[in-house]
Amino acid sequence: MTLLMALTLFVLAVFLGMELISKVPATLHTPLMSGSNAVSGITLIGALVSAGTDHSTLTTVLGFVAVVLATINVVGGFLVTGRMLAMFSSGSRKRS
Repeated sequence: MTLLMALTLFVLAVFLGMELISKVPATLHTPLMSGSNAVSGITLIGALVSAGTDHSTLTTVLGFVAVVLATINVVGGFLVTGRMLAMFSSGSRKRS
């Protein structure tokens, strides 16, 4: 029964995440990226804790997948934020 509940919670979280992201306008994705890095960092810590527990093979595998996806999200967010900040700093140098 706990596997069914965990799977249901996972599917609902994926559905809710997709719905929330699809409702954000494209012009807001870059400014919101730096704020979402903090949330992804928290997710990464939770994923590491989940992957480190030896409850079952399924929890270890799902935890590992969560670690990989959260790491990709954090690194991508920092890269996009860095590019955005570089665009603003190079624009101010041209005006001087």
